Amino acid sequence: MNRTLNFSLINRLAAIVILISMVACAPTSSDEYVRIEGVGIGTTYRIIARAESDRIPEIKESVDRVFDEMTASMSIFDSTSLISRINRNQTDSTDLHIRLVLSLARSINAISYGMYDVTVAPLTKAYGFAGSEAQAEPNIDSLLEFVGMDKMRVEEERIVKDDPRLQLDFNSIAKGYTVDCIASEIERLNIEDYMVEVGGEIACRGRNPKGGDWRIAVDSPYDGNMIPGENCQVVISMTDRALATSGNYRRYYIDNEGRKIAHTINPLTGESVITDLLSATIIAPTSAEADALGTMCMSLGLERAKEVIEGISGVDAYLISAAPEGAEEDFVVWYTPAMAELIMK
Repeated sequence: MNRTLNFSLINRLAAIVILISMVACAPTSSDEYVRIEGVGIGTTYRIIARAESDRIPEIKESVDRVFDEMTASMSIFDSTSLISRINRNQTDSTDLHIRLVLSLARSINAISYGMYDVTVAPLTKAYGFAGSEAQAEPNIDSLLEFVGMDKMRVEEERIVKDDPRLQLDFNSIAKGYTVDCIASEIERLNIEDYMVEVGGEIACRGRNPKGGDWRIAVDSPYDGNMIPGENCQVVISMTDRALATSGNYRRYYIDNEGRKIAHTINPLTGESVITDLLSATIIAPTSAEADALGTMCMSLGLERAKEVIEGISGVDAYLISAAPEGAEEDFVVWYTPAMAELIMK
């Protein structure tokens, strides 16, 4: 049975927050494309859009405003952000960004056998993936007592925790959500052809500078492939959708016993996920969906990820797993039927 995630209004609702009391601009009629690059929410971003070059300051101002809002709302690395204050129990108030993200996260948690969970902050901190030093011997059983989306809820726009030690971590969805908010800003400026990329999460609309669909390269998931775009597995041609890739081949460390500790954490066991899946590329209506579903796939492993993805309307996947020892190819690739039409031959 096909499912539809509870996120269909995200662009419209996010735009309401950011754009209230602002006046829309005249439609663009330029054939010129501009490129804007920079840093925001701790990562790089890139925007390519059909607009006159004299609109670059206007576009950048709008983008910077989104980054400021995202940092103030959802950054666990900013001690003054709303989510940080919620985690320290200094407030139980939420904003629309947090409520939208929690709504989507809960939808994905429900279809993921509980393997996608944004309450894993105590675990990511214990393993050193949240800006803190890894604990030598984290007490996983103790931490699991206050991990789980069933241990919190939103009532009348306020966070209610069953245990005050519960903490939120939106790193698996925040970049994608930020892309959606930036895309809403760009569309408010009546720019119809654009690509937005924040830390590898992408949304695109209309046509690229050559008049075709946007072409997105997916990196090969080799250990040590640390430079995006240097070693590509496949190129995908798409428009009017969003894309995100998750993998454990860049974000990991080797512990004192020589074990590879990946940044994807199993919220049910508290352990670093051991999976046959090397990377998961998701195409979805929104970048937040693609971002979160990619993490979900990495948590589930290949077979369960295939099962879940095939049941979601409007979502496609390109999943890469390791080939059996002795095989001619390094990887085994699986993708949805609709994805096959987007892969450039």
